Amino acid sequence: MANVLVVDDSSTMREIVSSYLQQHGFEVTLATDGRDGLLQLQADPGIKLVISDVNMPNMDGLAMAEKIRTEQGNKLVHIIMLTTEDNAVMRARGRAIGVTGWIVKPFRGDAVLGPFKKFCGLV
Repeated sequence: MANVLVVDDSSTMREIVSSYLQQHGFEVTLATDGRDGLLQLQADPGIKLVISDVNMPNMDGLAMAEKIRTEQGNKLVHIIMLTTEDNAVMRARGRAIGVTGWIVKPFRGDAVLGPFKKFCGLV
């Protein structure tokens, strides 16, 4: 079972984030957009952390986060947005939905490794 779900329409970003996390002891599942992310999360109840882009086709990251909290009723999983968007209105929408954190790309794993391990119960 995975403990982190990485959701991004960019295969390069998925690879960068998942490789870093795997090197530091995380089990990672990948999804290509919000719809795929919801399916992966439903299929694996061991996921404790979702790291998602905002802008994706089919379903964006904020819509996915909202569905995780409302339709799936999952209030426990931590949701981190990893995006190029540094918009106060989007961040506020994310907080209102229940997004745990907001990271502006590029991904700097060392800066978030401690909290990610804590979210996943690895420390």
